[in-house]
Amino acid sequence: MMTPRTKVREQDPKVRACNFEEVSLGFNLEEAVQEASRCLHCKNPRCVAACPVGIDIPGFIAKIKEGEIKDAADIIAKDSSLPAVCGRVCPQETQCEGSCILGIKGESVAIGNLERFTADWSRENGYSAGASVEKVGGGEKVAVIGSGPAGLACASDLAKWGYDVTIFEALHKVGGVLAYGIPEFRLPKDTVLQHEIGEVLKLGVKIETDVIIGRTLTIDQLLDEEGFKAVFVGTGAGLPKFMGIPGENLNGVFSANEFLTRNNLMKAFRSDYLTPIHAGKKVCVVGGGNVAMDAARTALRLGAEVHIIYRRTEVELPARREEVHHARQEGIIFDMLTNPVEVIGDEKGWVKSIKCIKMELGEPDESGRRSPVPIPGSEFEIETDTVIMALGTSPNPLIASTTHGLETTRRGGLVADERGETTREGVFAGGDAVTGAATVILAMGAGRKAAAAIRDYLSK
Repeated sequence: MMTPRTKVREQDPKVRACNFEEVSLGFNLEEAVQEASRCLHCKNPRCVAACPVGIDIPGFIAKIKEGEIKDAADIIAKDSSLPAVCGRVCPQETQCEGSCILGIKGESVAIGNLERFTADWSRENGYSAGASVEKVGGGEKVAVIGSGPAGLACASDLAKWGYDVTIFEALHKVGGVLAYGIPEFRLPKDTVLQHEIGEVLKLGVKIETDVIIGRTLTIDQLLDEEGFKAVFVGTGAGLPKFMGIPGENLNGVFSANEFLTRNNLMKAFRSDYLTPIHAGKKVCVVGGGNVAMDAARTALRLGAEVHIIYRRTEVELPARREEVHHARQEGIIFDMLTNPVEVIGDEKGWVKSIKCIKMELGEPDESGRRSPVPIPGSEFEIETDTVIMALGTSPNPLIASTTHGLETTRRGGLVADERGETTREGVFAGGDAVTGAATVILAMGAGRKAAAAIRDYLSK
């Protein structure tokens, strides 16, 4: 019980703040076995119940402890098609690790780092993990719209069951938010992400890029003309939100989506790519979630002084503790209890400052967090040449507007039940396209539930 948690090696903050190489270096075999030995192997493992995809966590950890890494990888593969991704970007502290019994009086088992180790070991040693699954399908065609975590998880399960699955991706690269949203220093694209997508393709899944469902093809055409018997919509939430304050249309104001897409998907940080990106000398990132941290840490690596502007205190920051810790280590400045009211431009139409007002916390809002209240007369300006709005995203309305019988919520998400069934027969949905922006692992869990619902639907 008192054995301390094994620390993960990381790049020095001063060094990594100047490069886009991965921050965490992960476990080696000795460290992984040492950490796996801390697991108590509870009779009723709360960590499994807290995992959105239901991985047999004590099972794979036991195999690591024995040094049987191939067996550990096979156990994970039964429930997750993206272990190297999840091991890096999942909020384990609020899910599996947050439910670990060791965390009550000490430090929880480093489940995420053990999952990452297993996946990385498999990739580095040329091992393709697999799980024997009963082929229940008869080759029926299923369309999956979107190649993000929800789509990849849904497609993987359906392919294992014997269905003929085609993923349609609007962009030129596969991976959805994993490719355009998460920076290289958290998730290496050419090695980690592309390898895991390759493992999905080995299952027989086909992927067509540059296909915009709702423009290139409609869902009606997929079902009525292209021979697909069911459709899963996993298009995520890529429509950025803005504050609606004066000056948001000035040059130098960006959504975090655009800023990160230029850098992550279109490789603006690399000298051998010609993608333009504007960081400037001083950047203000508005927001406090993981996307805000990603945008801020990216701007820092592009050479800017970076401020994060957030209207509550650090206690209420929705970003992962690890991301906030890394951002502070790297030198990012946090302006708490601060809210923008106007972006101010120069005579040429470029940002020169952002006008803010100080806030104080009042009564709790609907989420249980205390509502920020402006302090009259406390306005002040921060000089800056770039403002990045990281205020969340909502689902793109294109598919709903071009598909008869597909209802949406008032926030623009598709209406779907807990298994992903929408209001249109044969059409299923999950992940951010339903809930709005959430986490990678929750999207994967929704994709898996929808895959099971599609299986049941087709079996009838």
